[in-house]
Amino acid sequence: MKSSILMMLLFVLGYIVCFGDMSSLNNSFVDEETLQYFSDFKNKKQLIVVNKPATNIIKTIHGDPYECVDFYKQPAFEHSSMKNHLFRYERLQIPSLTNPETNNKKFGYLWKNGIGCPTGTVPIKKVTKDEFVRLNSFSEKYKPQGSWNFTYNQSNIDNQHHFAVSRIKTGKGKIYNGATMVANTYNPKVKFPQYSSTRIHIQLGNDFIQAGYTVNPKLYSDSKTRNFVYTKVGENQCYNSMCSDGIIIVRSDFPLGSVEETCVRGDIEGYVQIYGLLKDKASGTWWLEIEGKQIGFWPANKFQKSSDNNVEWGGEVYSAHMRSPQMGCGYFPVGRVRYDSVIYNITLVEENFNIDKRVKNREAFSDNNHGYRVANDIYSDIPVNNIIYYGGPGNI
Repeated sequence: MKSSILMMLLFVLGYIVCFGDMSSLNNSFVDEETLQYFSDFKNKKQLIVVNKPATNIIKTIHGDPYECVDFYKQPAFEHSSMKNHLFRYERLQIPSLTNPETNNKKFGYLWKNGIGCPTGTVPIKKVTKDEFVRLNSFSEKYKPQGSWNFTYNQSNIDNQHHFAVSRIKTGKGKIYNGATMVANTYNPKVKFPQYSSTRIHIQLGNDFIQAGYTVNPKLYSDSKTRNFVYTKVGENQCYNSMCSDGIIIVRSDFPLGSVEETCVRGDIEGYVQIYGLLKDKASGTWWLEIEGKQIGFWPANKFQKSSDNNVEWGGEVYSAHMRSPQMGCGYFPVGRVRYDSVIYNITLVEENFNIDKRVKNREAFSDNNHGYRVANDIYSDIPVNNIIYYGGPGNI
């Protein structure tokens, strides 16, 4: 068997040398099995980076399997800047944003074993070969983006990304060192391979990071609402810890990519999640916080710029050349928290690391009001500040 595969490869390589570049492999002269062999060979090394040897496998209360991986064997430690040195980190300390009640919070209730992974290991969602090939098939248009390169255009049906966000006004020349938000969670309806996300987006030069929740059947193979982070560094980008440029996880009991409980529109009680992307003043490390707890970080030397020049909070959808999906609760906002998808208590960490809880220097932006709308309410009459009402049915 091995010799027949070797002969096949030699034959194909000879064909490439004699008759052209790699595009010749699309010719019917090469069979599908050989093409699959090359595809497998290309993805195998990357898949090994993502799926590290695990001490054991545990499941969340929703049945998702996670591998407990040694802290130093996470995919991010395969990055050239992280190899061959022991990395030390100190946890972020911004007292003004730390709630003493959540400081000692544990996430064991998210796991069937009631604990999570053993000390010294972190939970990483296992990626199958099929999932990895599908992830690598993402086009540039599919990947998450910020809204700054988009303008309002209700007649442009070629746009596959749509936004309803509150964002920092450009042109002010200010620098920021983090942002937070509280968002109620919904389960917008999407079709494969669309997605619908609610997130903080922080722009670091040409790089960026996002954190929030998403419904993304192409990524997760289901239509459930799940938390996520997204990292773009240069030409490389990925969700969660699915590449060497992804986040470094520090908690042994929090599953990134796990299912979130969702609201029912109109109910008195709903579900909310607290997200933060915050830079440490001493080290320059960027931290992800969820529910006031530090989940993971990106080293200071990872990004093109150390501080952010643009920040936005709100919804982003990808339509995939179909009628665009729902965003948030799936309805246009009416200015009532029980009936709207909302983001509130947003904050900014300013250049001098003071906390701005008013965030007046922002604007509401939707690229197409026929599908999605957004409104800012800085001075709310309920006991929260800085509400963003956003969302819509899509269908554009």
